Amino acid sequence: MNEILNDFIENLKTNVPGFIAVSITDVSSGEAYDSFTKDESFDPNLASAYNLEVVKAKLKAIDALALNEEINDITITLTSQVHIINIAPSGTYFVYLAVNSKEANLGITKALLNKYKVELNKAL
Repeated sequence: MNEILNDFIENLKTNVPGFIAVSITDVSSGEAYDSFTKDESFDPNLASAYNLEVVKAKLKAIDALALNEEINDITITLTSQVHIINIAPSGTYFVYLAVNSKEANLGITKALLNKYKVELNKAL
């Protein structure tokens, strides 16, 4: 499991243009399985803990609207960063990824995230 997490993080930080930080977080507990940041002032575990509340709020909204839907991802666009909250198909964990909006291409970022998440989905 640690090897899969390490490979996943390594692939993102090496291949995603504008990579800032990533965290893989358990939805039920809010605990991060693993994380990494290139920016010492950016705490991906803290960001994930707060963004878990975003995920829970969206799940409540889906339930309140009686939608038969699942969340694939939530994209938050800030002035200089894009934050992607990508939910596992099982719904048990999410990947929180922050990238620099001036360097990143959103389509490529999401495609690479989904590509590298395949092994992670099998393990978690």
